Amino acid sequence: MLVLLRIPFAFLNGSISFGHFNCYIQKRWKKPVNSAQTRLENRARDLQFDKLVRQIKKLKLILRLHELMSQRRASHTSVQLVSRWSNVVGLNVGVGSFIQKHPRIFEVYTHPVKRNLCCRYSQEMLDLIAEEALVIRESEMVAVQRLKKLLMMSRTGRLNAHALWLVRTEFGLLDDFRASIINKYPETFRLVHPDTVELVDQDDSSPAAEVEKWRENEYKEKWLSEYETRYAFPIQFPTGFKIEKGYREMLKTWQRLPYLKPYDPSEANCIRTSGGIERFEKRAVGILHEFLSLTVDNMVDIERLSHFRRDFNMTANLRELLLKHPGIFYISTKGNSLTVFLREKYAKGCLLEPNPVYLVRRKMLDLVLLQCRFTNRKQPLEELNL
Repeated sequence: MLVLLRIPFAFLNGSISFGHFNCYIQKRWKKPVNSAQTRLENRARDLQFDKLVRQIKKLKLILRLHELMSQRRASHTSVQLVSRWSNVVGLNVGVGSFIQKHPRIFEVYTHPVKRNLCCRYSQEMLDLIAEEALVIRESEMVAVQRLKKLLMMSRTGRLNAHALWLVRTEFGLLDDFRASIINKYPETFRLVHPDTVELVDQDDSSPAAEVEKWRENEYKEKWLSEYETRYAFPIQFPTGFKIEKGYREMLKTWQRLPYLKPYDPSEANCIRTSGGIERFEKRAVGILHEFLSLTVDNMVDIERLSHFRRDFNMTANLRELLLKHPGIFYISTKGNSLTVFLREKYAKGCLLEPNPVYLVRRKMLDLVLLQCRFTNRKQPLEELNL
């Protein structure tokens, strides 16, 4: 028996009748989310900076392995033990293949007594590590001036010692900077608490920021008016950056906007008002610009930079602020963290004005990038399946 089912015409049309009103089933249009994460993903990327971050990540991993190996009492380190440190240093590939890719860094040999496979750092790499430590010691006064400027930017003249320890590599400080710098110069620094560093001598004259040198050159060489250069910042947009309508006029107005200089203590304690929000944000840009200018490589992890927000009186979201000025800063998402660069200091992945510490680190990076080229060394790693 054939049974015919009657399907209402309203269901076929996708609507259901409710008296005099009809309710239609439809997909609502969702407004695209405009957040810091979406702007970070959809912005114009700079491949030179992203490539540099990937290379530096590999160098940091190698230096971290050297730190772990140097802490051992034994004179040898087995490859099997190094494989256990993969999660500690963040190594995502096998230790055997990683060592094979860097024969200029690692040397693999068989232990004469235990007959197991061991590895050690090449003499060339060890010489560069020792040279870096020597150059940092020779640049002690430069590091003292950097630390002094950091404390002068603080609204209280104090900084957290742990926050300074996190950025010790970026500012060319030794691991024991408390003893080698803070305790060595009691007329300049002192430890108020175990975790607080204070500036002792407060100079009446505040130092000039690094951006002032660029402004002076722009004023003299390009014959620009003081009104155009007094509060301006160098702008370098990445390749493929889309300039929307009205953006140039808005940027020109922002460049002329007066802002509170980072080294003035009276201005550092100012209270943000509703009429000075843009000036307050531009002061934060000036502090970030000066902070990055004082670093050795003119770059730093945003996570480490966030430890100085309260001391520098920066209430704005750092990632939002950095993304708002793509011509001054660049955020790279490569690696395990976000890294911010100062655009004006780099050209084709290298510093325009290198310092002695940077030059040694660049030698180490070049040695890491050589990998298997220009070498005939054969590593006997086939014995272990790592």
